[in-house]
Amino acid sequence: MLRVTKTENGMVKGFPGTDARITVFKGIPYADDPCGENRWRAPQPAKNWEGVRECYQFGPITMQAVPGKDPEAFYSKEWNVDPEIPMGEAGSLQVNIWTPAKTADEKLPVMVWIFGGGLQEGNCTEMEFDGERIAHRGCVLVTVAYRLNVFGFLAHPELTAEDPEHPCNFGFLDQKAAIEWVNRNIANFGGDPENITIFGQSSGGVSVFTQMSSETTDGLFQKAIIMSSAGGSLVSVYPKSTFRHNQNLAEAEKKGEMFFKDFLGVNTLAEARALPAEFVRDKELEYRAKVGFGGTFNSVVDDKFLTQEIEGYLMKDQLHRVPILLGWTGDEFIFGPRGDDDEAFDKFAATFGDKEAEYRALVEKEVAAGKDRRTAGSANLNETAARIVGDVFNEQGRSIRLYCFDPEIPGDDAGSFHSSDLWFCFETLMKCWRPFDGHHFDLARKMCNYWTNFAKTGDPNGNDADGTPMPEWKAYTPDNRRCIQFFDTVQMQPEETPACTDFIVKINLEAYKKNNL
Repeated sequence: MLRVTKTENGMVKGFPGTDARITVFKGIPYADDPCGENRWRAPQPAKNWEGVRECYQFGPITMQAVPGKDPEAFYSKEWNVDPEIPMGEAGSLQVNIWTPAKTADEKLPVMVWIFGGGLQEGNCTEMEFDGERIAHRGCVLVTVAYRLNVFGFLAHPELTAEDPEHPCNFGFLDQKAAIEWVNRNIANFGGDPENITIFGQSSGGVSVFTQMSSETTDGLFQKAIIMSSAGGSLVSVYPKSTFRHNQNLAEAEKKGEMFFKDFLGVNTLAEARALPAEFVRDKELEYRAKVGFGGTFNSVVDDKFLTQEIEGYLMKDQLHRVPILLGWTGDEFIFGPRGDDDEAFDKFAATFGDKEAEYRALVEKEVAAGKDRRTAGSANLNETAARIVGDVFNEQGRSIRLYCFDPEIPGDDAGSFHSSDLWFCFETLMKCWRPFDGHHFDLARKMCNYWTNFAKTGDPNGNDADGTPMPEWKAYTPDNRRCIQFFDTVQMQPEETPACTDFIVKINLEAYKKNNL
C-alpha cells in the first residue's frame, strides 16, 4: 500500500484505514499558517519540512463558533459532538487524503470535498466525511479546510491597498489554493490531476458554484457535484428586484472598518492582526448576534476573484464548462404560506407582485384536483433553483443531472432535513446515532456508487455491488425535465414537476432574462 509518498514540501507518511486497503493522510499543509501577517491575506505557500511527516491527526479546525457547545442544537446531535475539538489559525490550512492506491502511478479519479456551514462554520473532521467508502470504490478523496466568517471574508481598505489583486474572499482563495495543490501533488498519492471532481453541500455547494464562476479557476477541475445549495446563491422568490446577493468591495470595506472600530476597538490592520484569534472570533459572534445572518461576513464581488453575481455567470454562459450533478433534499427550505388560514395565503400570494393572479389561479386549479391548498402553493427553494440551473444548462447545451433525496429518516420527525444526505453519499451511516435499517444501507451504497461513477467518467450510471445495473439516472434535458429520486428506493421521477415549482422556475427565468443577466 502507498503509505509513504512525497509532496512539494516534503515526505509524508499515512496510516491504514479501518479498511487496511485504504491509506489515510491527515493534516497535510497546502498553505502557510494564516496567522500574524498572514491573517486576512491570500494563502501563502506552505513551508518545507525535513524528514518524513507523520500525517496521523487532523489539523485544528479553522476559527469559528465552538462546535457542539450547545448540546440542544440540532447538528450537535448529528455530528458537532465534541466541543473540545482543537481550533486555531496555526496549522489549519490542510488537506486530508484517503487513497486506495498501492503505487503512485495508478491515475485514479480524484474527488475534492468542500464542506458546508454557511461560510461561517464547519470542518473536515466531521464524522460523516470519513472517506474510506469513497476510496474503496477506486477514487482518491481529498477534504479541504478553509477560512470562514470574518477570518475568511473580511474586507477593509488597508487590505485592498496591501494586495489589490487579492483584497478579500480569502476562504474562496483557500479553496482554490487547495485545488491547485491537488493538481500539483495528487499524482504522488495515486490520483489523476486531469480527472478532478469538486463537490460540496450547502455553502460548500455554493463554493463549488463560485469556483465554477471565477475566471481564475478555469481548468483546475473537470466535473462538479452541487448538493443542497443552488437556492441560497442563485435564485429567490419572484419578484427579485436587485439581483444582488453579495456586497461589492466598497460596501464590504465599510463593514470591515465598522467592525474594526465598533467591535474590535482598533483602527488599523496591524492592530487587528495583533489581536488573539479567540478575541476576534468572539467579537465576530457578538456582531453576528446583533445583525443576524444576513449581515455576516460573506462572499464579495471584488472585481478580482468574482467580477459579478453568480447569476450573471450562469445566465451569460460563463460558468466553466464541466458536467454537474445537482440536487436537494425533500424537507429543506420549503417556502409558501406560513399557515393554513386565508390571511397566511393572501400574504404569501402578494409576494408575487404582478404575478399574484397567475399564482392564485394555479393553486386553485391544484386544489380543485384534490390537493391541499398550502401544499399546492408551496415549493422547495433548492428544487426551484436546481431546475432553473437545469433549464439554463439545457439552453446552453451543457450536461447536467438532477436528483431529489427524500427517504424516510428515522430517529425523530426532522424528515429528510438539510444535510441528511451526507450520511448517504459518503456511506457513513454506521457513524450516525439514527436507527437506520437495511434499505437505508442499500440506498447509501447506491448513492456512493453514483457519486463515484460520475467522478470516474462523468456518467453516474453503472452496476451495483452484486453486478446488477442500478436504475438509470437520465440526463436532465428539454424532453426529460425529471430528476432521479433517492427515496426508500431509487427511481426516475415518475410524475410531472409540481405546478407551483414550475411556475416559480418560469417567472424567475423570465425575470433574469428581463434584467439582461
